[in-house]
Amino acid sequence: MSAIEAPVQLRNVVRQFGQQRVIDGLDLDIAPGEFVALLGASGSGKTTLLRSLAGLDSIDSGQLRVPKARAAVFQEPRLMPWKRAWKNVILGLRIPDARARAVQALTEVGLAHRLEAYPATLSGGEAQRVALARGLVREPKLLLLDEPFAALDALTRIKMHRLIIDLWRKHTPAVLLVTHDVDEAILLADRVIVLADGKIAEQLHIDLPRARDTGQAGFQAIRARLLHLLGVEVDTPAARPAAVSFKRVAHG
Repeated sequence: MSAIEAPVQLRNVVRQFGQQRVIDGLDLDIAPGEFVALLGASGSGKTTLLRSLAGLDSIDSGQLRVPKARAAVFQEPRLMPWKRAWKNVILGLRIPDARARAVQALTEVGLAHRLEAYPATLSGGEAQRVALARGLVREPKLLLLDEPFAALDALTRIKMHRLIIDLWRKHTPAVLLVTHDVDEAILLADRVIVLADGKIAEQLHIDLPRARDTGQAGFQAIRARLLHLLGVEVDTPAARPAAVSFKRVAHG
């Protein structure tokens, strides 16, 4: 992949705290419109990498190229409690049609009826939808998601998974999702990267057709492979792994 093709490009990136290298010589490309999920144990460097891509942390060495148009959504919605939903969506934006843009973004995430609501009156899922609308209203070329669904109940997570795929298809940003949930990574991503000690341990293309579910052929074999890479062994039916082939991506 050339530098022209990749809106995200990292070459030999290092980020360290004291003597500890949290990101250790990382090479990574993310293609336009690609949905990438990042897995790894706590302390593997996932969130540090996302924060560096978001411009919230600097790197210590290497080359990092990201589009100027980027947005991040975190596990906590981070809404201003004294501002109504639509004003949270356009926070920091100075554009003449700000309210109209906010209305459009909130409509896309199914909250046209909650424009004037204060954050304290929103459910957890609604608050995350407002945070997602705030990211999308900026029309990012890169959307960074740091475990945005982790605090939601199971049914709300399913709805949010469907919503994020619909919005990704409509707006076509490159997406990097940091998650601890292996199933979530497989359900959403084109490619899953396993990070360990600040380096890419392995990458897998997910070639399952969409829409995906945990019961479709091949899903459990991919799940078992990723869990193995994360140090967890599971039993799978003997016939199922033989029915799926993994495409490994060259490291770096």
